[in-house]
Formats: sequence, C-alpha cells, structure tokens
Amino acid sequence: MNRETYELQLRKIGVIRSPFLEAAGTPIQAALAGGAEGAVEVLEELAGGLKDLEGFERIWLFYWFDRSQWDGQLLVTPYLDTTPRGVFSTRAPSRPNAIGLSSVRLLGVEKNVLKIQGVDVLDGTPLFDIKPYVPRFDCFESARAGWLDSTTTSHAVADSRFERKE
Repeated sequence: MNRETYELQLRKIGVIRSPFLEAAGTPIQAALAGGAEGAVEVLEELAGGLKDLEGFERIWLFYWFDRSQWDGQLLVTPYLDTTPRGVFSTRAPSRPNAIGLSSVRLLGVEKNVLKIQGVDVLDGTPLFDIKPYVPRFDCFESARAGWLDSTTTSHAVADSRFERKE
C-alpha cells in the first residue's frame, strides 16, 4: 500500500448535542461560547471508557464538521479576519479533512452522557474521540498565535460562509 494514498477509517463513538441548529449564530470557538450547555452522548457499549473522566474540569472533543463544505480552496477568510489566510493557519471548518476539536468544561457524567459547557458545535455533530484536558500538557501561555495576535475583530459567532450548500 502506498503510504501517500491510503484511506483512514474512523469510528463514530457518539454524538454532540447543543442548542445550535445552524452555523449562523454558533460560537466560533469553545472559549467564546460562554455558558452554552450541551451534552455528549457516547455509544452505550463505550460507556466503560468514561471511567475516571469526571475528575477532569475540561475535556477535548474531536469531531467531524459534517455540515461544512470544502471546495478545494486553500485560502479562506476566517471569522476573526477580513484577509484570506491559508486554511491550515485558521480554525475554519471548511478544510480538506473536516476534523474539529473543542475544549469544553465537563459538568458531569451520567452513564454514557457527559454534561458539558462552552459547546461551540452544531447539534448532532458526530464525535470521534474524547481526551482529558491537562493544563500541564495543553497550555503554553507564552505561545505566539500568528496573524491572530494582531487581529482586532471580535466576532464571537459564525455566519454561514463555510456551511454546505445543498
């Protein structure tokens, strides 16, 4: 098998529930979602994997932007800017592999359901993985943020620019 052309298979482990039904008006990042609450419904047969998660204040959710559309454009105008940027220097949902990640606050675990706060995804988004947020590993306070360090735009919610048109 050619290492450059193989396909990956990911297994959906659950679904993310949120109050957001369309891209327009959805927070653009979990840190900007305020108190927006939601839930993560993990497949029942995987509930055992949630053991010990409740001790973490935050978790990473890895999911599929199932309602975004990538039209091959490598330059996108992100929500926080008016200048086209390379897609890999943005968090735009329209990308070659529509993988998303969010760090959300974990409010509680009940069987196979996680109660979360700071949700920034659309209701029904397929979930691929959960990992604990560990400040010692995940926080680099002095890290530079490229073009975002000089942006003054303060849009905290999305519009429909990256949503799939059917």
